[in-house]
Amino acid sequence: MAQPRSNAVGVDNTFRRKWDREEFLQKARERERQEEEDRFKSKDKAPPVQRKPLKHRDYEVDLDSRLGKTQVVTPIAPLSQQAGYYCAVCECVVKDSANYLDHINGKKHQRALGMSMRVERATLQQVQERFESLKKRKVPESFSEQGAFGLTHRNNLDILKEKAAQEETEDADPDMAAMMGFGGFKSSKK
Repeated sequence: MAQPRSNAVGVDNTFRRKWDREEFLQKARERERQEEEDRFKSKDKAPPVQRKPLKHRDYEVDLDSRLGKTQVVTPIAPLSQQAGYYCAVCECVVKDSANYLDHINGKKHQRALGMSMRVERATLQQVQERFESLKKRKVPESFSEQGAFGLTHRNNLDILKEKAAQEETEDADPDMAAMMGFGGFKSSKK
């Protein structure tokens, strides 16, 4: 049987580490000061992000191409081939067209494109130029015989009215029309 160890007279085994509170308090204050400096330095080093103001889309949003179509959805398909509308800029899938429009007009998408949500303030000269370009685009068309509501269309309407009037007079038996009550509905205009 092993004998219990006895304390030797010449060995100091009562050593217990004593913590210097002032030293550790000073180290903690130094660490906090260093972290605060680093926080301010990181903000000062990076210049503020200047994003472009919002601008008009230069492309047409295609929402109708998938209308009424079915699609097989597999869980292992990449994001771009999953059900819904895929945004390549943000790498996300949106389930329906209304949410897709909200997404592409939203803050997250616009920031990913490098734009802020602010609109550029237009000068008087820019507004006048815009009005002029819109006026030029909306040039009144000259009267043409081939126009949808031009002379050709009016002539066709007149021809149709004449044919209807002729058919009415040819097909109508006056006794039968009077018996059915159609006698009083004829137009007096010719």
